[in-house]
Amino acid sequence: MATVLVTGGAGFIGSHLVDDLVKRKHRVVVIDDLSGGCRDNINPDAIFEDGSILDSDLLKRLFSQHRFDYVFHLAAFAAEGLSHFVKRFVYNNNLIGSVNLINLSVEYGIKCFVFSSSAAVYGAGQLPLNEEMTPLPVDSYGISKYAVELELAATHRMFGLNYVVFRPHNVYGERQNIGDPYRNVVGIFMNQIMQGGAVTVFGDGTQTRAFSHVSDVTPIMAEAVDNPLAYNQVFNIGADTYCNILDLLNIIAAEMGVVPSIEFLEARNEVQHLQSDHKKLREYFIVPEPLTLAEGIRMMAKWAKSVGPRQQCRSGTLEISLKLPSAWV
Repeated sequence: MATVLVTGGAGFIGSHLVDDLVKRKHRVVVIDDLSGGCRDNINPDAIFEDGSILDSDLLKRLFSQHRFDYVFHLAAFAAEGLSHFVKRFVYNNNLIGSVNLINLSVEYGIKCFVFSSSAAVYGAGQLPLNEEMTPLPVDSYGISKYAVELELAATHRMFGLNYVVFRPHNVYGERQNIGDPYRNVVGIFMNQIMQGGAVTVFGDGTQTRAFSHVSDVTPIMAEAVDNPLAYNQVFNIGADTYCNILDLLNIIAAEMGVVPSIEFLEARNEVQHLQSDHKKLREYFIVPEPLTLAEGIRMMAKWAKSVGPRQQCRSGTLEISLKLPSAWV
């Protein structure tokens, strides 16, 4: 049994990863400041520490007390579009917080550091996305994630810290923060439908994405530390079947039993099409047949209806207001 640290383990993807690690009989310690997560998400068999990865003294205490074998780092501010307007906040949380963890991982001899990056590192105009491409991120979120990837590679060369980087994209499912108005379009659509108002679509809705149910992502991430062949590698992870935003909305609306009223908003500065290649992942891991989008939406819709609509929680940390989409004001 290994002792592992999971940052962001009260959040959406993080809490599912904790469940998978507990199933694998690991001793799991979770640190989360609950800014985007929820105590109710935390597996009761995990040890929970309410705190931030920016608190270096707290991190030192945890590393000294628990003597972790592995670190799974998921804590981040993850709103891509909004990241343009909260640059300092993004770099503090996503880059400086990550460096705090990397430093301690070197000092305490961590066996492997698993980092949840993002397909946002690729930027626009590179399709299909594969790990051999040179990332060209177009927003502060993607830049911060890629900077951590570069830091892990440099730290491995200098100090021998092993790492595994996963680049997930458009993950959805139960426990997603449906009250977040800036990201996670599946949750936004479900929340708006349950609130009875119009469903907002940026641009014309022809943007394409592959939506990945969380149950197809976190088990592979949990397995990574037990797969030494995957060490010091970068992997795309997620679904292969793509659809546009309007088709996604139709699937969700049908499952929620409504005919939606759609309000089209000015297009955001975002990647129009995202297609990610997962050939490399299948070379290193056994990847089960994924849920279909209809199956995954059905599962999430059942959960969403059980918890009900959530009040939107808007960011109070805006640093730039110029060109801020009106829907976010």
